[in-house]
Amino acid sequence: MEVRRHTKPTQVIGPFGEALSLADLPKNNMTRWVIRRKAEVVAAVNGGLLSLEEACARYDLSLEEFCSWQDTIDKSGLPGLRISYLSKYRTASS
Repeated sequence: MEVRRHTKPTQVIGPFGEALSLADLPKNNMTRWVIRRKAEVVAAVNGGLLSLEEACARYDLSLEEFCSWQDTIDKSGLPGLRISYLSKYRTASS
C-alpha cells in the first residue's frame, strides 16, 4: 500500500504572474514592506509554498497583520496594500 504524502510545491505563481520559489521570497529580516513583498508572501502562502505559521515566523508577522494583507488583496487588489490608500479608505468610510 502506497501512502501519499502532501508535498509542497517548489514554485507558485506570484502576484504579477511570475514563477515564485522560496529563493525569490523577501529576506527574513525585512523591515520595510512594500506592496510587492507583501503580495509575494501572500501568494506564497495561498499557493502552499509556505504555511501561514511558517510565513508569520519567518517574517515576524502577527496573524492579524498577515490576514489584513490577505483581506486587503481580496477586497481591493494590490493597490489596497498601500498605506496611503488604506488611510484614505478608512477616512472615507468612517
